[in-house]
Amino acid sequence: MKGPQDIFAQLQGQFGQFVPDMAKAARDDVENQVRASVMAIMSRLELVTREEFDAQQAVLEKTREKVEALEKRVAELESRQS
Repeated sequence: MKGPQDIFAQLQGQFGQFVPDMAKAARDDVENQVRASVMAIMSRLELVTREEFDAQQAVLEKTREKVEALEKRVAELESRQS
């Protein structure tokens, strides 16, 4: 998944191709407005980075392993009681 900076860089590159002779000050102003708009949209989408996703996936896997081990232990204890 592309992050906000990747998307902005792509937009910036495309923008630069369409208006190569635009005054630098005006272009910088537009780029800043576009950056702010993209960042606002991205923050509303509640996206996570790949690193955050991978970290949460690792936590989930460890939790799943612990639950499975506990289920096995409970089953063993229940079988001993019978």
